[in-house]
Amino acid sequence: MNTAAPLSKHEIAALVAADIEAGSFVNLGIGQPTLVADHLTPEQDVTLHTENGMLGMGPAAHGDEVDPDLINAGKIPVTELPGAAYFHHADSFGMMRGGHLDVCVLGAFQVSAAGDLANWSTGAPDAIPAVGGAMDLAIGAKQTWVMMSLFAKDGAAKLVETLAYPVTGLGCVTRVYTESAVFLLGPDGVSVRSTHGITLEELRARVPVPLATIEA
Repeated sequence: MNTAAPLSKHEIAALVAADIEAGSFVNLGIGQPTLVADHLTPEQDVTLHTENGMLGMGPAAHGDEVDPDLINAGKIPVTELPGAAYFHHADSFGMMRGGHLDVCVLGAFQVSAAGDLANWSTGAPDAIPAVGGAMDLAIGAKQTWVMMSLFAKDGAAKLVETLAYPVTGLGCVTRVYTESAVFLLGPDGVSVRSTHGITLEELRARVPVPLATIEA
């Protein structure tokens, strides 16, 4: 799928949600990834896990749905689905580290062509490191997907040959969803699954890694 315009955050989230296999156990990271919850369908039967101790999280809460005691790891008010369960923070991390999550969707500062992830610190002297459970999720989940903007404020691509920021996890990312393109990462390098508001030639000119294409 290619589109004439870049994707909005909700359109990216909808793509991610559609790619999650039915019956999966999934963790959505802080920031853009939390939007994925709003685009999952009941037919997918996806169980959302939150780092702060919940299974069965539903979409974001609005209006009268808001319960100040019911939030995700990013402190966003959420809903609960039938059968939701709550547990200690340590048990939540045990699930993350024990390989019990099928997919985690995380934000990122950078992703390398080898699937290395940097998402907890820019390394700047005044930066406030905030790794949270990202390292546990990136390595513990069976698949790690990234949802991020492709270009930084200065126009530099955030998909790079080698990370310039402190590493969260090595060789863990298999998919990157952005407003301009969706990338698949694997042993053979980086492939472009779709483009949005940019041509493949323009993408290759701006992203400093070799980009293959996926035959339709």
